[in-house]
Amino acid sequence: MAPYLSVNKNSEASRHYRPPQTLEELIMKKGLLTGIALLGLGLTLAGCASKSDASNKGTLNVGILQVVQHGSLDEARQGFKAGLKQELKDHHKSTKVTYHYLNAQGDQANLNTMSQQLSQQKNDLLLGIATPAAQALAKKTKTTPTLVTAVTDLKAAGLVKTNDKPQTNVSGTSDLTPVGLQLKLLASLTKGNKPLGIMYNSSEENSVLQVKLAKAYAKKHDLKLKVVSATSTNDVASVLAGLQGKISGLYLPTDNLMASAMKTIGQKAKAAKLPVVTGSIEMAEDGGTATYGINYYDLGKQTGKMAYNVLENGKKPQNMAVETSKHLHLYINKANTKAIGMQPKQIKQP
Repeated sequence: MAPYLSVNKNSEASRHYRPPQTLEELIMKKGLLTGIALLGLGLTLAGCASKSDASNKGTLNVGILQVVQHGSLDEARQGFKAGLKQELKDHHKSTKVTYHYLNAQGDQANLNTMSQQLSQQKNDLLLGIATPAAQALAKKTKTTPTLVTAVTDLKAAGLVKTNDKPQTNVSGTSDLTPVGLQLKLLASLTKGNKPLGIMYNSSEENSVLQVKLAKAYAKKHDLKLKVVSATSTNDVASVLAGLQGKISGLYLPTDNLMASAMKTIGQKAKAAKLPVVTGSIEMAEDGGTATYGINYYDLGKQTGKMAYNVLENGKKPQNMAVETSKHLHLYINKANTKAIGMQPKQIKQP
């Protein structure tokens, strides 16, 4: 599957921005915390099936657990597979990968069962997509190399000891977005003195962190906020209705519940002529106005390259720093922008 920005007719990408290379640096900037290759036939790769066994078979087994199905996470998964495929094509053309993919569809019971299933298989590597899936896998195995993506803060989620040096069997990529710049973008799209609205799922650790960042930015820049939460898809429409007429624009962080409800949110926002800035490009595609953020396909590709280093170069997650997205993009949903009475050319990079 190709990256979204290369195929969507409504997308626009601006100049690339290079944020700090480690999550520790990025969070500190926000004010909140902020191997030698294994050789020989008898050596094992972080407690899994031996690298030599995988090479002899010519096939690597990778287990993937995804918390729920929506655009951002699906793009991350496809990007991961593309990134690993490209690395193998460039360096180990004869090696094939068998994927064992399970989707919990947002059900905690499914996460427990599926993580157990994947951990008991002879997988050479595990991938957890989004925090709940990552945490479920981490609880089931302390030995199988595990990478994660679409997790905002691995340390806060209890997956690593530090983001610079995990010291566990887990590492991966963070989807921490430039919350302050996204709020700045939203403020530039609004008129009047009404506060900016924020809607999120208070049960998601990632979202709680982003809301804290948003509040800190708003306080520093004298922005008024009205923050509300919803804990199920059934709540989203009613919570959004409660904001009608009380806010000048809506901000949605990278939140699995909000991402799953974007079509509903988009329809309500268009009817109210309300600009919506989202945490991710995929969310903006599904119903937002614009965003300045990460591309989950690219983030997944970055994770796929990390997987190659684990599977073929003998690196261990415990020594691999958590990585952040290497590029940020300005994305504008042209159709939705026009639907609320704005012109795409009015929207500028914050």
